[in-house]
Amino acid sequence: MELSEMLRLAFPATIWVVLAVCALLSAVGFYKFVYFLSVGYGFAVCGAGAAILVMYGGSLTVWSILLCVLLMVYGVRLGGFLLWREIKSASYRKTLKEATGGDKPIPVFVKAAIWVCVAIMYVLQVSPVFYRAANGDQGGVMAPVGAVIMILALVLESVADKQKSAAKARNPRRFCDTGLYRLVRCPNYLGEVLFWTGVLLSGAGALRGAVQWIVAILGYILIVYVMFSGAKRLELRQNRNYGADPEYQAYVKRTPILLPFIPLYHLENVKFIVA
Repeated sequence: MELSEMLRLAFPATIWVVLAVCALLSAVGFYKFVYFLSVGYGFAVCGAGAAILVMYGGSLTVWSILLCVLLMVYGVRLGGFLLWREIKSASYRKTLKEATGGDKPIPVFVKAAIWVCVAIMYVLQVSPVFYRAANGDQGGVMAPVGAVIMILALVLESVADKQKSAAKARNPRRFCDTGLYRLVRCPNYLGEVLFWTGVLLSGAGALRGAVQWIVAILGYILIVYVMFSGAKRLELRQNRNYGADPEYQAYVKRTPILLPFIPLYHLENVKFIVA
């Protein structure tokens, strides 16, 4: 297959529709900078799933329709949860303020550059589902495999959120080490990685040409990178809050930070471009 043909397959007109949807919904970050990678992220993924379903719904198998619906559920759950937590939790609002440098103004051109980058990243992330639809959905086993993994990831994230909320309600000043937090210290981020692993696997057997594979894998690498970077930020914050607690020190020594059963306990000294 010639390069020109691979590029045509990788960037059909409809992918620009998905990009426009992601850009429009993530533009909420201009209202509050952190929303580019939080609430706007959830809205964009939901919108991308809806756009794919509207454009190709008539030609999709049941499993591919489910993939689109799961993207929508994921986005609504994430965006809704983050908004609810920001409204309800003063400590979370303080954390957001610290993470974005307080009230320090951010130049518009910086916001615009980040907006463009995140919108493109969100398209890359959902590209396996998009390409399955755009290439003429032929079914296959990987769509149901990906869907099952995505469902498990959504359940994991929901349970982790509920367990942490319950633990903080019992003792707001203590770190959470119950339930899924006995398995890893960042089960939410583990759920994110698992969800997007399911998305990537759902495209196997449907992706055509090297460029589509590069787009799909790049999206996966980027979100995994973001999750590890987020886990590092969380570790640094928890070290400041609980570092003097002997129980916390024992907890971090026996519990992997992100990946279960893999003895990676610390990211604080790992260098990330975004940290």
